[in-house]
Amino acid sequence: MRSGLRVVALFLLICAAAGVIVYCFPLQLADRMVRFHLWRDHVQSEYVEAGGYRMHFFEAGEAGGTPLLLVHGLGARGEDWAPMIPALAAKSFHVYVPDLLGYGRSAHPDVSYSISMEEAAVVQFMQAVHLAHADVGGWSMGGWVTLKLALDHPEMVDRLVVYDSAGIYFPATFDPELFTPADVAGVRRLAAMLTPKPREMPDFVAKAALRKLQGNAWVIRRSMRSMTDGHDLLDFRLNNMQVPTLIVWGAQDALIPLSTGETMHQDIPHSVLNVMEGCGHLTPAVCSKPTVRSTVDFLRAQPPMQGGEKSFPPEN
Repeated sequence: MRSGLRVVALFLLICAAAGVIVYCFPLQLADRMVRFHLWRDHVQSEYVEAGGYRMHFFEAGEAGGTPLLLVHGLGARGEDWAPMIPALAAKSFHVYVPDLLGYGRSAHPDVSYSISMEEAAVVQFMQAVHLAHADVGGWSMGGWVTLKLALDHPEMVDRLVVYDSAGIYFPATFDPELFTPADVAGVRRLAAMLTPKPREMPDFVAKAALRKLQGNAWVIRRSMRSMTDGHDLLDFRLNNMQVPTLIVWGAQDALIPLSTGETMHQDIPHSVLNVMEGCGHLTPAVCSKPTVRSTVDFLRAQPPMQGGEKSFPPEN
């Protein structure tokens, strides 16, 4: 009898301890789960010295696969591509997903974090992992970085895919402080801008997200300062794009509206526009299945797709 009570007591103690850990470290546990699932799907977590800085990256796919580089957005990291990495590797792509300087597990040096600086970091990363050229994808701020890369170094980019991309002027409906919230209400405002149907966020999760965002706020502020000073805007350069380009956009993107994607489509010669219905700014994560399908179709098309628009229905 006493032995049974001890087992029950131990079980309750373990459950209580697990509850405390979940309550105190919800985002860390979520990160561990994401990384476990990536590891289970044979996605490797690695580091490389690039441009004098240590950069973290994920790598997946067979050695002979078509090289594909994916670049994340503001305040993000390589894990944000988790829904797409194994799926693209399964389609015979050799996928590289770096954490940009200042983000994720890469170095956080005291630098400007401008678009031009991050573009240089991507070039140095490609050189460090011996990628003379590759298909390239960029999401949000990462789209801006990769658009600039394709314009400045077209020999390094075979085909380009941008997802809900920044890079040209649009009338913003938010303040730059949106990305560095000062309180829980600010965290919820940011979530509401990123997806049309944000999940209910318990206070303890919102507080954990607040701590995480505030911890890297200085980098985000420098990135935002660069993006808003206009120096790296591409409005008058997109018509010079030589690289076949696919533009993927969430129809309900409240952060960077679909009209911005339509303008890019008009400006980039022979570009293709794919619109994901029911999706917001987090298209590669929340609407990954049609996004992967449209990405693979574009990157595999022979000859390259030229022009056209297509709408994809919401995922079931």
